[in-house]
Amino acid sequence: MEPNATRPHDVSVQEVEYLRHAGEGLLARMYLPQGPGPFPLVCQVHGGAWCRGSRLDEDRLNRELARLGVVVAAVDFRMPPQAAYPASLADLHAAMRWLKLHARQWNAHPSGVGLMGVSSGAHQAMLLAMRPTDPRYAALPVDGAAHDARAAFVVLCWPVIDPLGRYRYALDLQRSGQPYPEAIDRVIPDHLRYWKDEASMDEGSPLRILARGEPVDTPPVFYLQGDQDLVHPRAHLDSFVLAYRAAGGPLTLQLIEGEAEGFIHKKPDAPASLAAIEDIAHFVQAQVRGVGLPSPLMKG
Repeated sequence: MEPNATRPHDVSVQEVEYLRHAGEGLLARMYLPQGPGPFPLVCQVHGGAWCRGSRLDEDRLNRELARLGVVVAAVDFRMPPQAAYPASLADLHAAMRWLKLHARQWNAHPSGVGLMGVSSGAHQAMLLAMRPTDPRYAALPVDGAAHDARAAFVVLCWPVIDPLGRYRYALDLQRSGQPYPEAIDRVIPDHLRYWKDEASMDEGSPLRILARGEPVDTPPVFYLQGDQDLVHPRAHLDSFVLAYRAAGGPLTLQLIEGEAEGFIHKKPDAPASLAAIEDIAHFVQAQVRGVGLPSPLMKG
């Protein structure tokens, strides 16, 4: 019998330090469904154009996923001006190993740990999932961690799936004189703060990695985006979906009709937002079943 299948889970929240840099700790906010589990566990990577935001940003999304039976670890990581690419990937790689090491204490299992991100966080989640053995990303030690950083699955919420393409797209919009989302003016300097130059944007682009034919991991992906999103170009989405599937990666695409960028944040109680969160939970639970764990997901 599936545990707690008749009602939503109560949720507790804890703050835990997962890594230290020069005496300063990086925190994970753990959203913990109450019950025997075992639950899937998601390392959640916040957005903010690689330069802004914190583990607190997606609180509503994370609480709802935990209510549906998913352990969520919303993690902080180094950002400019403290550090640029690839420092955040090294922090996230360490977070994945740390989460696998401690998974059982949260009624989860190391084989059921995946990644989820929003916008630039989704970019980083996909990049890490594709390159779990990159020595630059794996550079930080985690005491007692015998596990690797491979992801069981990846959830992408409107990712910057091609940083170089998005940078050039944003510049073109800015020069056009036509109306465009105000976020475009913010993200252009953030691209440069994090990446420093176009060569790095190219090197760290999941879409361009696939186009170059680099060997990559291809875990199952759930790709979610509004069909009116002008901050994350549709052409990049379409190209990545085709390339990832061609590389052998299972990918579920969900385009939300009539919604723009960040719709879950902007309209958290809207039917489209609540349905999207439930679809994420169903996808995650399906991947857990794929590694032989029972699913605690329930409606309610």
